[in-house]
Amino acid sequence: MTSSETLTGGVQPRPVVAGLPRYAAGKPPAAVDGMASYKLSSNENPLPPLPAVLEAIAHQADFNRYPDPLSSRLRAELSGFLGVPAEDIVTGAGSLGALNQLLATFAGRNDDGTPDEVVYAWRSFEAYPISVGLSGAKSVRIPVTADGRHDLRAMAAAVTARTRMVLLCTPNNPTGPVLGTAETEEFIRRVPPHVVVVIDEAYQEFVRSEDAVDGLAMYRKFPNVVVLRTFSKAHGLAGLRVGYSVSSPVLTQHIRVAATPFAVSQIAETAAIVSLQNYPQVVERVQSLVEERERVTAGLRSLGWAVPDAQGNFVWLDLGEHSAGFAELAGTQALSVRAFPGEGVRVSIGEVEANTRFLQLCANYTNAPRGS
Repeated sequence: MTSSETLTGGVQPRPVVAGLPRYAAGKPPAAVDGMASYKLSSNENPLPPLPAVLEAIAHQADFNRYPDPLSSRLRAELSGFLGVPAEDIVTGAGSLGALNQLLATFAGRNDDGTPDEVVYAWRSFEAYPISVGLSGAKSVRIPVTADGRHDLRAMAAAVTARTRMVLLCTPNNPTGPVLGTAETEEFIRRVPPHVVVVIDEAYQEFVRSEDAVDGLAMYRKFPNVVVLRTFSKAHGLAGLRVGYSVSSPVLTQHIRVAATPFAVSQIAETAAIVSLQNYPQVVERVQSLVEERERVTAGLRSLGWAVPDAQGNFVWLDLGEHSAGFAELAGTQALSVRAFPGEGVRVSIGEVEANTRFLQLCANYTNAPRGS
């Protein structure tokens, strides 16, 4: 018996846990003498919440009480903002919390021990295999195309009698491209109607592609579609953990059963409501980040880098075996970036100075992926 087994009395986790990857959160930047440090590793909004939001939550003091488990005030505000019935909205602890509620509802392990299957593109959001595995379901990963896009034909072909859910991440994190309207609708029509199609739109506010699919339009057309959104990115509320799903009543009636009680705190609900009420200011801030994203992508391409279409608040560098080394080099410049060893590097759009320093680093880097 090992020392760890002795300390725990031999208690072991479920077998599935041992085989799951560990979620690797973006690391903070290292301190470098004479340089301001910037964290570009977590796709965070570098701007704080709106002043009106900070003012609204500054004196909230009802934390001796449990929050409303249905987030009724927020759902009412979202109903008017999105033009959907409040009953079609289920809140969660960020869009990831909302996704976990969907998996708990629709995918897992059957009474005979066989796992359901969940199909998604890969590489995509790194929490997907963890969440799917913990639900008891089996991940079916379909490689993205060379330019970082979902291979929808291959994903449709991967749907079997065991498939219970498909995850579509648009824009795709970490590669950046967005799904188009026509291709997404064609895909959904090919998927059996009993399979839940989740359109994960965590970065929806940053999208500028005219052809980009609108998840809400798909939800209105297809009763098996669920849309995921969050206040973490555009609204700058990542630390408060508030997201939600939108789906038809035939789905929400079941999702509410599996929803985590009290997942959205009072302060998170208030912050989200006030941010929605001041949405024009959110749009202004998002646009400033989009303009920085465009400056960065244009700068990379002018240097000869091959960069996938970036529609989120990040860019993807297809560095393969050089990914870890590039991240280390960025650290010497007081920049933290998110390396996926052997695959690539995701770099969040941050402060202007941080983005400029990143471009300078790329200008002097010798292993850049070049366009054809």
